[in-house]
Amino acid sequence: MLPSTRKDFVSLTLSESGSYSNSKQWRRQSCWRKWKQLSRLQRSLILLTLMLLLVCGIATSPTLIGHWRGMNGDDVKNSFVVDLKNEYRSILPEPPSERKDFDRRGAFGLEKLLQGKVNVSGVLGDQNHGLDLKNADKGSEGQKPIISWRGAVIEEEQASDTDTKDTENQGDPASLALAESRLEAVREAFRHAWKGYKDFAWGHDELKPISKSYGEWFGLGLTLIDALDTMWILGLQEEFAEAREWVAKELSFDKNVDVNLFESTIRILGGLLSTYHLTGDNLFLDKAKEIGFRLMPAFSTPSKIPYSDVNIGKGTAHPPRWTSDSTVAEVTSIQLEFRELSRLTGDPKYKLAVMEVMKQVHKLDGKQDGLVPMFINTNNGLFTHQGIYTLGARADSYYEYLLKQWIQGGRIEQELLEDYLQAVEGVKKNLLKKSTPLGLTFVGELSHGHFSPKMDHLVCFLPGTLALGVHYGLPADHMELAKQLIETCYQMYAQMETGLSPEIAHFNMHDGSTQDVDVKIADRHNLLRPETVESLFYLYRLTRDKRYQQWGWEILQNFNKYTRVPTGGYTSINNVRDPSYTSPRDKMESFFLGETLKYFYLLFSEDPNLISLDKYVFNTEAHPLPVWPQAE
Repeated sequence: MLPSTRKDFVSLTLSESGSYSNSKQWRRQSCWRKWKQLSRLQRSLILLTLMLLLVCGIATSPTLIGHWRGMNGDDVKNSFVVDLKNEYRSILPEPPSERKDFDRRGAFGLEKLLQGKVNVSGVLGDQNHGLDLKNADKGSEGQKPIISWRGAVIEEEQASDTDTKDTENQGDPASLALAESRLEAVREAFRHAWKGYKDFAWGHDELKPISKSYGEWFGLGLTLIDALDTMWILGLQEEFAEAREWVAKELSFDKNVDVNLFESTIRILGGLLSTYHLTGDNLFLDKAKEIGFRLMPAFSTPSKIPYSDVNIGKGTAHPPRWTSDSTVAEVTSIQLEFRELSRLTGDPKYKLAVMEVMKQVHKLDGKQDGLVPMFINTNNGLFTHQGIYTLGARADSYYEYLLKQWIQGGRIEQELLEDYLQAVEGVKKNLLKKSTPLGLTFVGELSHGHFSPKMDHLVCFLPGTLALGVHYGLPADHMELAKQLIETCYQMYAQMETGLSPEIAHFNMHDGSTQDVDVKIADRHNLLRPETVESLFYLYRLTRDKRYQQWGWEILQNFNKYTRVPTGGYTSINNVRDPSYTSPRDKMESFFLGETLKYFYLLFSEDPNLISLDKYVFNTEAHPLPVWPQAE
């Protein structure tokens, strides 16, 4: 408060001569006297008004210029620095950990977002607790703006405008140059992720890039093994050599540790088998034989349906503490790996064990039009929790492996093909619906006769699987469905403010809806999952439609913008709907290197013989295994 005796006034002092002077010196002195004669409150209000006008001018001028010049919103770069000051930072509680088994672009105007005409990267408001806008000019061209979080930073990388141009002729120099630039971008992303792993988590299961530490699950170097064949495919010889040395000298399975049968099979056994086939190096085959042998106690159950957990040191197995059930996806998505192990070793026990599971599931009651429940009991071998059908978590890869086992075995196992075809018809009949307003085709869930418009990101494996089946002679309408579904999966990214998909989406089906995709608060996280990129790879490889590459390129750019940690690695995030504060989870899943980046690379490659779909079939962790000659 000002003293009560002080009076606010403005005075105008004339020159002593009483004559008018227009000199600059006189005007400067007069303005300064006027300014000093204002009260402190008046001066503060004037300064605040000027600052607000300046901020509004900076914020609006790029949009106006872009409008005047007819530019796309993507050409308008808003770059600035966001600093989370310690004195204002709110420390968020650690989110509940995701279970290891499986384990919007919103109100900005849907049409503009779908056309790429709104740039929503980095829109900040006063509601961002502890966010302080400053140094806006430092985000100018040639510098990368950053987001600071708990003392660490996540880079934002801007895309070159030339990268968005579509080239019709895939063989011309411009197209080849574009393809190579994108391939190099994937290699660079891998090297960056690998740097974080090597610096802060070497030999451990997972990198925690924000805290520059590591997390353990099995204690078996999970990220390193998962990434072996990716490094080989990307041509990263130096990184591969140092990883091979660790496998040769440090990797030991003689440990008193419980491992999940499914995850160990698809990541470790699958990764080792794939790397052996790509390199011909017997080191990896020997390690594959050892881990395969140590996992076999899981099948010692009354029903021959395997337990979920195995102690690879003691040679014992058990179900989870809370149930005697295993998930259907887990017990029916280990077949590719164990079948291949039998073929390589000449020992039929591995193949016999996993095919016994498939035989039992084939004849079980409780299916609905080929769709299976999510759980199966290890004691009696029957489905449990019946009446719930999904292509998401706990059931997804069952359908994937029906087709892929048929392909792997030379397309002679008719029961597998029949189950797959029946399941696809069951999806069409029971789970397919259209959203509003765009009429996106999505796969929902069925619970005791009631339909739910809930679709996991995991379901986005389906477009690629359908397209692969058509490649092997299955009905052509499967490809049409695949194209519709990959459009939906892409929109799960495009309709989010960060351009990254949530873990689970709910689709609007009511008239008058303004946005197709809705996301509940608990489902807004992104774990760097591969399924959409996987399907984009299949669709591009089999149709050569360049838009699939373009969609993948947009997704890669957004991973770089919102999940890349400058000191090395990429992090999962908690909120895909807030580009100003995505709330990093401080975890890089092994499948980001094992699957996501691998599928990005294959998507951008113009070489159809790079892991040919006629010669290899990918397991559900993106590890390519050979298709057997039909004689086998």
